[in-house]
Order: sequence, then structure tokens, then C-alpha cells
Amino acid sequence: MENPLDRSSGRLRRHPFAVDAVLAVGVWFFTVLLPVDTYWPNEAAAFLLGTLLIVPLAWRRRAPVAAGAAVVAAGLLELVFAPDFLVANVAVLMMVYALAAYGPQWASRGGVALGLVGALLAGAAFFGYGAGFLPTSLAIGVSVVAAWALGDLRRTRVQRLTDLEERARLLELEREQEMRLAASTERARIARELHDVVAHSLSVVIAQADGGRYAGKADPEAATGALEAIATTGRQALTDMRSLLGVLREGGGEEYAPQPDVAAIPALVEDVRASGLDVDLIVEGQPQPLPAGPQLAAYRIVQESLTNVLKHAGPASRAWVRLQWRPDALELSVLDDGRGASAALAAPHGASPDGDGQGLRGMHERAVLHGGRLEAGPRHGGGFGVHAALPYGSRR
Repeated sequence: MENPLDRSSGRLRRHPFAVDAVLAVGVWFFTVLLPVDTYWPNEAAAFLLGTLLIVPLAWRRRAPVAAGAAVVAAGLLELVFAPDFLVANVAVLMMVYALAAYGPQWASRGGVALGLVGALLAGAAFFGYGAGFLPTSLAIGVSVVAAWALGDLRRTRVQRLTDLEERARLLELEREQEMRLAASTERARIARELHDVVAHSLSVVIAQADGGRYAGKADPEAATGALEAIATTGRQALTDMRSLLGVLREGGGEEYAPQPDVAAIPALVEDVRASGLDVDLIVEGQPQPLPAGPQLAAYRIVQESLTNVLKHAGPASRAWVRLQWRPDALELSVLDDGRGASAALAAPHGASPDGDGQGLRGMHERAVLHGGRLEAGPRHGGGFGVHAALPYGSRR
């Protein structure tokens, strides 16, 4: 809950002219109206000059330079017409403070300089050049310097608060930009994951359904096996979708299965082989430690490549998946001998006739994200090839 004093202070800061006007009225009452009888028989001149000194204080923050000029003019009139040194000269100190706190630098320096000159002139005009001249002028000069120092301290504090507010505003803008970038990155990641899961699962389901339909008349057991494979693939796809869409729900209390990695590629190849595609897996070299991000990227690249083979390679085609654990990087190759893949996937930027190019573009983005590279294109003699390299990262 906000403190009442803080609320009052905030309202006063939002209405500086009203506050200064009330202050000017108070100063006028105590320095002009009450002491006016002491200046008899020239109380009218004292009243008028004192009022001229006090009134500009109402604009000391809204227009400090103009208010300061008005006080200087009233002070010069006081030197000529005032019967005695006026109590209202306290307005000079308040104006010096206001120029130092709220005016430009040149006005601040000019205010203190004019105040010191005014101290000498007032000492000479009202106290003469006798023994009282030096102490009086010195006392007024010290008061002027003290008022200027307090005003300059106020300026420094206000400037510091302004800088802190500006820094907080910039930090808030930066935080909002980072949040937007993070959200955009997360949306792109989810789009890639959705594409990989849906495209692969539906390709396997379609292949199994076609195979089961053709084999159903001659081999009912094969049709039953195809239906079982369709059910298994559908359940796995549903699980993956729930895991992926769970990040969009608020709460964050759910727990999901880990993302697939390189070790899951053999099972992926077996699932694709069970759908009817003749695919071989070749592993070369000794497996090396690989972070989770590149491992997921390797799995998705192989998954998307095999999905494209199922969709585009044509009937009676073969595919090869090769994992090469090299000293500095894991190299992936997915090749096929189909005749349909080249025509379907060799469109500009990896666009395909039945999609918007998310497949090849997503594979390329995954590889580049982890400091690797990916090349894809038709093979000589027919078929299509995808080649990727994912570095292991820095070694200690």
C-alpha cells in the first residue's frame, strides 16, 4: 500500500506552479505585509517594492530565467527607491537557489554572480562604507553562495533521478524486446517440432495404410500388422504432440518424456522399415559425447529426411542412413535411389509441391543453430541426398 506522504509528495510534484504560488503568498505575508509599518512614512514604496521582489517566486520553477530577471529588476529599483533594507530581499536568495536548481547552467552562474554584486551594492547603499559595510556585504555574499550551493545540489539530485528513470525505461524496453525475440524463437522451434512430428507420423500412417490395403486380400495377417503399426505410430505422435503443446500451457507443473536423441535413430529406422521402405543404417566410428541440442537436431534431420523419402522417392525405392562419428563432428547422410524425390524437393529454397518448404528449411536451421552445416539436393543418377555435420562443441 502506498504511503500517504508519498501520495502527497507525488501530487505536489505534479503541480509545481500551485506550490510555488502558495509559497510566494506565504513569503509575501511574512516579509512584506507584516513588516510594512516599520518603514513609515514610506510604507507604500516598501510595500510595492517588496511585492515586486516576491511575486516572481511563483514562476521560479516554471520560468526560472524570466523570474530571475524580474527579481534583478526589482532589486535595482530597491537600491534607488527603498527607504531601508527590505526583509523581502529573502526572495533574492530563493531566486539564486531556483536558478541553480532549475535553470540552465549559464543562468545558474549568472545568478550567483549577480547575487554577489548585489551584496556589495546593498552594503554600500544601506550601510555606507563605514565599519558595517564589509561585515554586511560578506554576510549577504555568504548567504548567496550557500543558496547557490544548495540549488546546485538539488540540480545534481534531480539529474540523477532523471538518469535513473531513463535507465529504467531503457531496461524495460530491452526486456520487452528480449521477451518478443524469445517468444519468436520459441514459436519457430515449436513450428519445426510440429512439422517433424506430424509429417513423419502421417507419412508412416499413410504408407502402412496403403500397404495394408493392398495386402489385406491376400495376407490378412499383414493387414493386421499394418493396423497395429498405424496405432503405435498414432499413439506416439499423440504423445509427442501433448509434450510439445504442453509448453504453451501456463503452470509449468507437467513433466514430459525426454526429447529423442542419436540413440533413438536405430528405432526410427526400424519404424520406417516396418512401414515398407527398404532402408539400411550404417554407423561408423566411436560415439562421442554430444550436447542435447545437437542430438535432437540429428534425430530430427534423419526423421525429416526419411519422411521425404516416404513421400517423394516413389515405389520400390531404397534408402541409406549413415552416421559417421568423426574426430570433430557427427556427420549424417540420408540417401535414396528414388526418381521422384529430385523433382519434388529440388524447388527453390527447399520448397516442395505439397508444402511451404518447412522441411528442408527446418533441417538447415537446426544444423546452423548448433554451429553445423547441411546440404541437400538431387544425386547423380537419381534420388536425393541430405548431408549434415554437427560439431561436438569445445573440448576442455
